[in-house]
Amino acid sequence: MPDQPILEVAVPAPLRQHFDYLPPSGHVGELPAPGSRVRVPFGRRRMVGVVVGSRFANVAERRLRRVEEVLDETPLLGARDLELLAWAARYYHHPLGEVIATALPTRLRKGGAIDIDVVQRWRLTQAGQALAPDELVRAPRQAAVHALLAEHQEAGADDFASLDGDWRAALRALSGKGLVERFEIAARERDLEAVERAPRHALNPGQVAAVEAIVSCEGFAPFLLDGVTGSGKTEVYLHAIERVLARGGQALLLVPEIGLTPQLLERVAGHFGRRPAVLHSGLADGTRQAAWRAACEGDADVVVGTRSAVFVPLARPGVIVVDEEHDPSFKQQDGFRYHARDVAVVRAREAGIPVVLGSATPSLESLRNAGLGRYRTLRLPARAGDAAVPAVDLVDLRGRKLSAGISPQLLQALDEELDAGRQALVFLNRRGFATTLICHDCGWIAGCRRCDARMTLHLARERLCCHHCGSERRPDSRCPDCGGEDLRPLGQGTERLEAVLAERYAAAGVVRIDRDTTRRRGSLDAKLAAVHGGQARLLVGTQMLAKGHHFPEVTLVGVVNADAGLFGTDFRAAERVAQQIVQVVGRAGRAQHPGRVLVQTHHPEHPLLQALVHSGYHAFAEAALQERRQAGLPPWTHLALLRAEAVDASAPDDFLERARMLLPSGAGVDAYGPVPAPMARRGGRQRAQLLLQAPRREPLQRLLDTWIEAVERLPAARRVRWSLDVDPIELF
Repeated sequence: MPDQPILEVAVPAPLRQHFDYLPPSGHVGELPAPGSRVRVPFGRRRMVGVVVGSRFANVAERRLRRVEEVLDETPLLGARDLELLAWAARYYHHPLGEVIATALPTRLRKGGAIDIDVVQRWRLTQAGQALAPDELVRAPRQAAVHALLAEHQEAGADDFASLDGDWRAALRALSGKGLVERFEIAARERDLEAVERAPRHALNPGQVAAVEAIVSCEGFAPFLLDGVTGSGKTEVYLHAIERVLARGGQALLLVPEIGLTPQLLERVAGHFGRRPAVLHSGLADGTRQAAWRAACEGDADVVVGTRSAVFVPLARPGVIVVDEEHDPSFKQQDGFRYHARDVAVVRAREAGIPVVLGSATPSLESLRNAGLGRYRTLRLPARAGDAAVPAVDLVDLRGRKLSAGISPQLLQALDEELDAGRQALVFLNRRGFATTLICHDCGWIAGCRRCDARMTLHLARERLCCHHCGSERRPDSRCPDCGGEDLRPLGQGTERLEAVLAERYAAAGVVRIDRDTTRRRGSLDAKLAAVHGGQARLLVGTQMLAKGHHFPEVTLVGVVNADAGLFGTDFRAAERVAQQIVQVVGRAGRAQHPGRVLVQTHHPEHPLLQALVHSGYHAFAEAALQERRQAGLPPWTHLALLRAEAVDASAPDDFLERARMLLPSGAGVDAYGPVPAPMARRGGRQRAQLLLQAPRREPLQRLLDTWIEAVERLPAARRVRWSLDVDPIELF
């Protein structure tokens, strides 16, 4: 029997292997190259997989199924892209097919054509341009659509999504009246269009030295750009990227959250005179696919994206930048649990290009790598221009009368700054109206029925919400324990702060920015525009405001509750609090006016707060590193966490105990557990975990290579939902 051509296909299934298929019936010529998509039968389903290899083997034809359809004439993923994805699958011990799916836009993942590049746009007709706004006063949604088109000349679905109500029906109505017309445009033509260049900022000597260091290196070079808030790290990124583009390369700029992209995109477009390709989950599928294609075909010189953009193929990779590298949002917390920062470093190494990790509060892992000489540190110790680092004062809350958690001292400072026509920011990393609902008669607290957690009161929506499992219900009218009717909100969230401050400072204009107020596409852009335009001079928000944003008119920052996290059980809690405080402090005094910061606390003598106020973040980080070293915790050791959950309370412990029994002795890896997760019940399922710890990465990886395959074969594994998290950043 002659050897058969065999295609090795990775399918997006929870199986840690690829699958063999015969070429399509009647196929002649060369086999589909690695990186090409194929449609294959898989069990009773048809799935879209990616070819990862081929070979010839003496196999009976009846033993293998055939590929049904080859979807790509040329591979979507190159050899280097597949190597990176294969590394990620091996390192994080995740099925290769699911890892590859992460690198593809949704439409391509489902088998769609790559050349869907046309998007629909709308614009006013001549009649629409001549229409007076008050003629639509009885149709407010149509008026809103008309106003948007009048302001922007044209708009697409992403733009209209920021409007309230059914904007599609309003568009149809306006089209029926002959006031609006629809047209199509090439997505890349729109997304990469030329824009007016912004005035250039002159670099200071520190910025010039950083840029020269980045662009002068040949081959792989990892840099830690360690600069205080407001020191001009973004200008370093842009000037370094400009030099890379001049040499014919492309740049990938990663940001941790969608919330950081609007202002950054404006700066990137203004610097280069052309819009970059943008990749994040908030985009429509067609827009995202067009940006992905522009990146991999080389039409986009600069690609800006969130976590998953680390896998986007680049035609001419020249530099990778990871902004706010310390941010936990770079770590995927479910499914394929990768860390985009670490993947970016590996990708740069394999491509032989520089990678820049920027932060005002570097992670302890990055500081450790810099200390070992693995990263080269570039420091920007002073703010750019004439801006000075703001003065920070701790406000002792003990014995003070508070108004929705705000001290008289902070209220007085707000009065002074807003009366002077300047802007202020009040930070509280807790959304909702109140932490929970409590019975004043018996002390009952509204808890989630599916989690070991309290329900948060969202007063505007009249809902009690669990921020862990997402369940909601109407607030109780009577206490379920004692029948009492005196149910009171306990604690404060950003919604409550907004209500109190809006009443006191109505003339200043108050805008709240948190996950609740920015769910609708485009809503964040609108709120930021109100701040930069001066219509809103008082900002209230969560960590969405704490990093990356440039508010030149903000001269006062108030941190309402600095104590959250000071006594957390997670060993990273102190690091997170320190980073958060330093980042939010950095929003003040970034222009010509000096800034001031008031940090409210019931523990002003706490060593962490004292270190931050008097010695700065790096003094805290140095002490924290020594504590971690003494405790044998990362970055001095390496972790992997095996999690399990099930409705049956005993199943997770049983599975993890059996998994522990499979661990070989003498492997240089310690095991702790199984133990209940810090939140033992979540989403109606009981949760437990087994922690593996090793002083070096290599023995841990060697153990995981064989151990996880044995764990998969356990009968108990079929009775639980389980996952492996390599280098976990949350032990919950």
